[in-house]
Amino acid sequence: MSATQLRPLIGSFIDLGHRIERLPFPTLAAVHGTCMAGGFELALFCDLIWAAEGTMLGLPETRLGIVPLAGGVERVAARAGLGRARVVGLGGDLHTAEEFAAWGVIDRVVAGDELHNAAEEFARRLAAGPTRALSVVKDLISAYTTAGVMGADSLLTHAAVGLFDTEDARNGIESFLTSGPGHAVFAGR
Repeated sequence: MSATQLRPLIGSFIDLGHRIERLPFPTLAAVHGTCMAGGFELALFCDLIWAAEGTMLGLPETRLGIVPLAGGVERVAARAGLGRARVVGLGGDLHTAEEFAAWGVIDRVVAGDELHNAAEEFARRLAAGPTRALSVVKDLISAYTTAGVMGADSLLTHAAVGLFDTEDARNGIESFLTSGPGHAVFAGR
């Protein structure tokens, strides 16, 4: 591809990722087998990444003489720090899910035959959760990523106060006071 053709393609990759990151609900990538290059970058756009034991992941683009084109290097850096991003981006090697979990890139490693059911069960729990509160958590993490602790703190007061006026907060607090944590039923309002 020429540079003229490649620029909009890279822009569309990044735009897709930004749209995933801005979704107002949590996203979970469940990966099994080998997940590299664009597939791994797609997972890195998600809020959570779960992987089957032994899954191999990485950004091998430098071994092709190019670089990851959908923000993979910077997202590894955001999850695991600059040193790990250098290892992953410069080396171009595949690493196990267990190694990525130890580095903080992967959030959970699950037995391969349990991954689908475990991820689906967790996703259902999130979907039935307090959607507005989950959205605020995502907003706080985004604010921290772009503006640090002070940026997230400045958003916190306004966002948290607004949640107390929701049906979900009233139900959640009442349920906690009467039955303890984990028994509330949320309506997304």
